Amino acid sequence: MGLYTSICSGLIFPLHERLKKHDSVAVRRRLEASQWHTPAQIEAERTERLRAFLVDIGQHVPHYRALFSSLGFDPRSVSSLQDLQRLPLTDKPTMRAAGEGLKADDHGVLTRYNTGGSSGEPLIFYMGKARKSHDVGAKWRATRWWGVDIGDPELVVWGSPIELGAQDRIKRWRDALLRSTLLPAFEMSPANLDRFVAEIRRLRPAMLFGYPSSLSLIAQHAQSKGLRLDDLGIKVAFVTSERLYDEQRQTIERAYGCPVANGYGARDAGFIAHQCPQGSLHISAEDLIVETVRPDGSVCEADEAGEIVVTHLATRDFPFVRYRTGDVGVLSSQPCACGRGLPVLAEVQGRTTDFVVAQDGTVMHGLALIYTLRDIPGVARFRIEQESLDHTRVLLERGPGFDDRALERIQHDFHARLGAGVHIEVQLMDQIPNEASGKFRYVVSKVRPR
Repeated sequence: MGLYTSICSGLIFPLHERLKKHDSVAVRRRLEASQWHTPAQIEAERTERLRAFLVDIGQHVPHYRALFSSLGFDPRSVSSLQDLQRLPLTDKPTMRAAGEGLKADDHGVLTRYNTGGSSGEPLIFYMGKARKSHDVGAKWRATRWWGVDIGDPELVVWGSPIELGAQDRIKRWRDALLRSTLLPAFEMSPANLDRFVAEIRRLRPAMLFGYPSSLSLIAQHAQSKGLRLDDLGIKVAFVTSERLYDEQRQTIERAYGCPVANGYGARDAGFIAHQCPQGSLHISAEDLIVETVRPDGSVCEADEAGEIVVTHLATRDFPFVRYRTGDVGVLSSQPCACGRGLPVLAEVQGRTTDFVVAQDGTVMHGLALIYTLRDIPGVARFRIEQESLDHTRVLLERGPGFDDRALERIQHDFHARLGAGVHIEVQLMDQIPNEASGKFRYVVSKVRPR
């Protein structure tokens, strides 16, 4: 670690967090110690924290005070993580209906946020300082797994309106001091891609952070121009907020000459899991309890795919309890070879809207359709939009080598998977826009499994 990085990590950033009244430094230190506890020790610590959390919100949060009373649930009786299953699952409609009743009656300073609403109506929610401190501390811990730290040169390719809208003078000064540079991921036009490649080469960052779709698109653009990015000394590329496909990982690793560290989380559900150098996605288990559930709400076994459900123990001011994320994943039954006692998220398969439904009711991951498009020469970018069981739209950006005869193959393969009677609409576009958040989704389905 260089001298400047040591000063940033050990002095400047801790001072910044103290001025914001965040406990992220203490959180990071606690997490760096507890990650080496045995799984049994971590489970015992989580159970104790869960019981204290539920007792707290049962006393101070009107919604949970009423819910616990109606269920006859005494949070003081919690003696295992399985006791959490005595409470109902929570989703966005439930939280919208609860409204102000989800705020603790003694809450501290709260910041208003909202989800992107890509799979329906957005959720407005609030975040207290404890939750923010956890997110910063957990991300900080995971960053240090890869031999980089706050203060090392960082290039961020991001598109959240919250972050981009906050580029005021103070934040720009702070980012410059911490050597963090932000590039907007909203528009991936050729001109912007030229600028992004030039900026990466100029800055020579130690780490990258961004959407896998954005980082891979920049990598592909650099390769098409014959420009190297693997000679800059980049140590790691952190990706998050979208599903990471194998092809994207390979593209990023090859182009930037560094490993990819996948992260999984959401603005509403928190910083959930991050990949260690041994390849496992470790859950931030000290402050989060992750379950996977079947469509009927029953809890999955280990190694079985189900919807990811999160209880965040640092959200007492505005609780998230058994919150359905809309993502599908698999909890592993196996520990990681790295020696950390943190549980492992074996796989994140994507959002429930990343799955498509054939006319006969068969549910399949969007990859069943994606593979066809990725195999066609000259397809620069695409998005699959399943409007209904009878109508699927394919948006295509064409690149060099595209042959219009490929349209026949798309029709053939999509009919084979979705059904012969499905109308497959192909739209050729100059540029497929990202979502308002800056993310790019390859599959969007409005059809729910029966």
